[in-house]
Amino acid sequence: MANAHCTEAYLLYSIFLASLVLGQINYSIPEESEIGSFTGNIAEDLGIKLRELSDRRPQLLQRETNHYFEFNMQNGILFVSKRIDREMLCLEVSICSISLDIVLENPYEIFPLEVEILDINDNSPIFPTDVISLQLPEILAPGVRFPLESAHDRDVGSYSIASYHLSHNEFFSLQIQERKDGRKIAELLLEKSLDREKNPSFELILTAEDGGIPSNSGTSKIFITVTDINDNAPVFDQDIYKLSVLENARLGMLLITLNAIDLDEGPNAEFKYSFSNYASQKVRELFHLDAKTGEVKVQGLLDFETAHDYELDVQAMDNLPNVGHAKVLVSIVDVNDNAPDIKLASVMKSIPEDAAEGIVVAIFGVTDRDSGENGLVRCQIPMDMPFKLETTFSNHYKITTSKKLDRETISQYNISISAYDAGMPSLTTIETITVSVSDVNDNIPQFAQSTYDVYLMENNAPGGSVFSVSALDPDLEKNGDVTYSILDNMPQNQLQPSYFAINSKSGNIFALRSFDYEQLKKFRFTILAQDAGSPSLSTTAVVRIIILDQNDNPPFIISPSTWNSSASFAMVPRSIPPSYLVAKVIANDEDSGQNARLSFEIIDASDINLFTVGQHTGEIRTTRTLTKDDSATQKLVVLVKDNGQPSLSSTVTIHVSFTENGTGNPSERSENQKNVDYYPDLNIYLILIFGSTSLIFLLIIILLVVIKCKQDRSRNIYHRSSTYCCCKRSNSNPVLHRRPVINESQNYYAGGQMLAKSDPYHYTVRLSPASSKSDFLFLSNCQPTLTLNDISTDNSVGK
Repeated sequence: MANAHCTEAYLLYSIFLASLVLGQINYSIPEESEIGSFTGNIAEDLGIKLRELSDRRPQLLQRETNHYFEFNMQNGILFVSKRIDREMLCLEVSICSISLDIVLENPYEIFPLEVEILDINDNSPIFPTDVISLQLPEILAPGVRFPLESAHDRDVGSYSIASYHLSHNEFFSLQIQERKDGRKIAELLLEKSLDREKNPSFELILTAEDGGIPSNSGTSKIFITVTDINDNAPVFDQDIYKLSVLENARLGMLLITLNAIDLDEGPNAEFKYSFSNYASQKVRELFHLDAKTGEVKVQGLLDFETAHDYELDVQAMDNLPNVGHAKVLVSIVDVNDNAPDIKLASVMKSIPEDAAEGIVVAIFGVTDRDSGENGLVRCQIPMDMPFKLETTFSNHYKITTSKKLDRETISQYNISISAYDAGMPSLTTIETITVSVSDVNDNIPQFAQSTYDVYLMENNAPGGSVFSVSALDPDLEKNGDVTYSILDNMPQNQLQPSYFAINSKSGNIFALRSFDYEQLKKFRFTILAQDAGSPSLSTTAVVRIIILDQNDNPPFIISPSTWNSSASFAMVPRSIPPSYLVAKVIANDEDSGQNARLSFEIIDASDINLFTVGQHTGEIRTTRTLTKDDSATQKLVVLVKDNGQPSLSSTVTIHVSFTENGTGNPSERSENQKNVDYYPDLNIYLILIFGSTSLIFLLIIILLVVIKCKQDRSRNIYHRSSTYCCCKRSNSNPVLHRRPVINESQNYYAGGQMLAKSDPYHYTVRLSPASSKSDFLFLSNCQPTLTLNDISTDNSVGK
């Protein structure tokens, strides 16, 4: 029979209304529709062509926990996906509907959808009990009515209970009353006075029928017992009691105390309070009526969202029983006991950090089951995030980007959506969505320094690590994968990058050759750091290599020049006084700093006590006057060493020849001057001797100069890199000129002082015969003729 009802309802409502009123689509289907039943063509009702439907990315947002419908994105049809029992879904509400939302994401639009669930006649009337027992005093006059327990039909409207029928008899009939909520109440009407002695009892059949075609029905038996007289029924002091109670009332809370009076006396005046047959089962579950005291208390959880008010049918029944009836109307007052509910429709899990402003990150809706101010909901998100909240439709929102994102600053956002109502106190629901920021290649690799100064000791081992550079790129994966290379962009006079190699991953720089401080002191090259992003980003840094000096060059003897590549000769008169400058050793060291700081000492001599050498000046002087016992030829070996660690040295051998002259001993000369009267002709002799000696000495010097120049010319053929020049002065005095070419990277020592190395000065060493100190050495300018390397010196001890 239920299938017949379903078929009838389906035929009756197969044609339904689909209209767009203020942006809302309304459909209606009968309950118990088969799964897959057609509900409506959403695409057609929204005016969207099927070929455009998938591009609009529609989504069905269901507010109910149970998803009763599904949406076909191919044809735009809404169909039933789950069995719908209207009575379970909406209880006894006359209009039952399910609210849905259709969300179109491209562009964003939302349309509310209301599907009304139509009732079918799938339930029969049911009485609370199968047997109704009544005891009626015989004294009752015709016209007395007795309420009967009403049948209950879960269907609504025309399918609910339509009529009651009583089996035929001459004493009783039915009188039907309709309540304001549409329910029909059957009352038993006494048509004829009772006579207990003739009819002590009655058995009647009460039938309830609903309004379906065909109708469904239910029955209950009525057993009536006629009792002895008790002619007064209890009477309530009010027919209707009205009260209000908060929906969060505690269990056991006293609502009201009923009061009834029975004018009878004795046992006939005793009565009890109870719910009448009119009271529904829900009322009996939520409220308790004390039979003796008449106190009405709360015994179940009240919920304003389920029912706003209740009607309690109470009675006072004595032993007859005589019954007095009253009503208690209980209004439920709403309290803010429902927090807002957030329903997420769409969430973007990841967004690129270069996303433009206004990109939709999430779409959601909020509801609150409370009413009035308690159901007014507002939403917000944190203000310190690059997102903003926008209202799209009634209680529907979207979250969009409001600022530029930077993954290197914040890579993930936990956006807390706070929905709070306007109740007192306000209730809040927080839903957190996580949005990750994906990386783009927007960061250039950064070196810690733009310029690196690297100090490298000369004579380094080829292939060794010189330095390591590092550039940081905060991007992820390949966008932050940095490789290194050396740029080939140096000037022509600089060291080529092929002398260095760099590890492309670690940034370690390796020297491919050994360097010489005397050839090259510093140079620079450029390092390129480049990431693997698309497009690739890069930066550069300059590496300046500074070669440090090592003591790897022995001193080089510049003066005096050697004789026959082995020794130097000096001629001095035997009459020289103490501290007489015999010769001066000038040396150079191609190293720098302490490695080029030179000192001089005599390591071997024919007479070790006759000569001394200045430790820093290189000047060789006599320590005393010569005697007749001193040999005419003296040999000196002078050691020149630097201040490096370990120290390097060179030696030079000097042969000193003493010549006889008429100058005499200076000390004796001074004594003779004191006694002029004793030696009257001494001055004349002295002048003659001095003149002849000077002439001889001058001839010897000229001879030596001529010989020396011839030797130098022949030596130029063999020593191509030396620099000598022989020239004549304006007074025709022969002079030996000697010019060393000083490289700007070399330090020279002369007279105990280091010569400047920034300018290429040229020097000439001269021997001046015009002075009595004929072997004094000094420096003057000369044009270069030979290179410095052609000067032959003894660079090792014992050579």
